[in-house]
Amino acid sequence: MADNRLPLIAGDQLPAVDDCWNRIGIHGDKSCERLAGHVHCRNCEVHAAAATLLLDRYALIREDTTRSVDDAEEDGRERRSTLVFRLGEQWLGIATRSLVEVAALNPIHSLPHQRALALLGVTNVRGALVACLSLVELLGLEKGTEANGERRVVPRMLIFASQGGPLVAPVDEVDGIHGIPLDAVVDPGRAPDLAARQFASGVVQWRERSITLLDEGLLLQAMARSLA
Repeated sequence: MADNRLPLIAGDQLPAVDDCWNRIGIHGDKSCERLAGHVHCRNCEVHAAAATLLLDRYALIREDTTRSVDDAEEDGRERRSTLVFRLGEQWLGIATRSLVEVAALNPIHSLPHQRALALLGVTNVRGALVACLSLVELLGLEKGTEANGERRVVPRMLIFASQGGPLVAPVDEVDGIHGIPLDAVVDPGRAPDLAARQFASGVVQWRERSITLLDEGLLLQAMARSLA
């Protein structure tokens, strides 16, 4: 079975969570200055933040592995490893070969005197400042969010591999990595009212959703042009 996981998606290369509760907290030497106010580590904001991070990582790992197994049916159909994500009300897909990582949402710092509408600013990726771009602006999509109901939704950042270095784009939600059957993809010219038609390589009906598949070459070129 092919490994469709992104190289750095919730993997061992992510920084380890500091389990301070086992070192200086209630299960350690109890030297933490926060214990006096919180009494127990479970009441501490540091413990809560670490728990949230671990849950997010687990969600990505589970999402990745279970969907890869589901999609890897040995039915003889040629498939493409595709990351499916949401911007506003539109579900989109892009080949995983164009991506380096799916990361947690980081603060975006605006740049003075920048004129490009698609350039949101810069964000920190493993200690380096990387340009952050709006796919909504680049793709010409309507701004807005989908009604979530009771479903837990976690925004993410997609880190693209471009010739000039990594580029980052925030997205409203990541559904997972799927092996999309190529024979199920419909030519974009046959799909009326297709989102991001200029960048579309096709459209596919997948798990009760209409997903616009993006041409990664065209998208990366547009991202690079927006920085010029």
